[in-house]
Amino acid sequence: MPKESSHAPRSPGLHRVVVIVDANSNPFELGCATEIFGLRRPEIGRALYDFRLCSPEPRTLMRDGFFTLTGIAGLEAADAADTVIVPNRPDVDVPRRPAVLEAVRRAHARGARLMGFCSGAFTLAEAGVLDGRRATAHWQWAESFRARFPTVHLASDVLFVDDGDILTAAGSAAALDLGLHVVRRDHGAEIANSVSRRLVFSAHRDGGQRQFVERPMPDLPDESLAPVLAWAQGRLDTPLSVSALAAHAAVSPATLHRRFRAQLGTTPLAWLTGERLAMACRLIERGESRFEIVARRSGLGTAANLRTLMRRETGITPSVYRGRFGPEVS
Repeated sequence: MPKESSHAPRSPGLHRVVVIVDANSNPFELGCATEIFGLRRPEIGRALYDFRLCSPEPRTLMRDGFFTLTGIAGLEAADAADTVIVPNRPDVDVPRRPAVLEAVRRAHARGARLMGFCSGAFTLAEAGVLDGRRATAHWQWAESFRARFPTVHLASDVLFVDDGDILTAAGSAAALDLGLHVVRRDHGAEIANSVSRRLVFSAHRDGGQRQFVERPMPDLPDESLAPVLAWAQGRLDTPLSVSALAAHAAVSPATLHRRFRAQLGTTPLAWLTGERLAMACRLIERGESRFEIVARRSGLGTAANLRTLMRRETGITPSVYRGRFGPEVS
């Protein structure tokens, strides 16, 4: 297969995402990146990103030699990227190629956004761009990471870390969490929710890695939370308590809490707050400019509470969110 030209025409106006694929890279995270950033979105009717793969060599042997990747751009394609997703490899003790590390450093120096999935944090740290920064990696490698990179502030109990221009995700599936977070950050909650529905994946999980650390599987799985979640989502503008959710699910509050932790990695109250914030974001995106109405219709109560929670969860105020994602900028 002929190698793709690194100078292929760009899609005008689209943010360019380039994934660096290196020897022994994990194909799962590569698939996650392709699914979220690389596909034309039929649920939206357009592409959201200009997406490419690149590698330091013409033929790249993927993890454990499962297959060989060919026909993608050379490493120089990363020099034109707005976002660079760095290689993730399970052989974390093997030094990364100097050419890959240099490409990461160049991208960081010119202000590109950097992302690392799972063991990708090792690539970023080895390139020296994480010194003094916050990051996460799979819990299984947390101690090894801290020993090698003591100047990095590793959070080992979260799904992902957004540290502005450098973002990292924990275990493999957390690549989807981080990818959807980036879509939400770039395009707003409405589009992120559309993408998550297409993926049949939660648009927002508050849980961390704690529930995945050496935890034995239960003998019998809990019943699905889907009915109570759907019931609550249709009543976000009404007073809802954990007791009310438990009563609708016909279980005790303690049992409901346990099921939320096991199935969603979060608490009922945190999930409810996240759903209400997502609704508030959708209302703002659809043109509701009166924040007291947004707060009331999303169940957040007051405009002051809306401002507090939105700033805490998104880092910006409702006014800034409206300026960025409101209908006048669509």
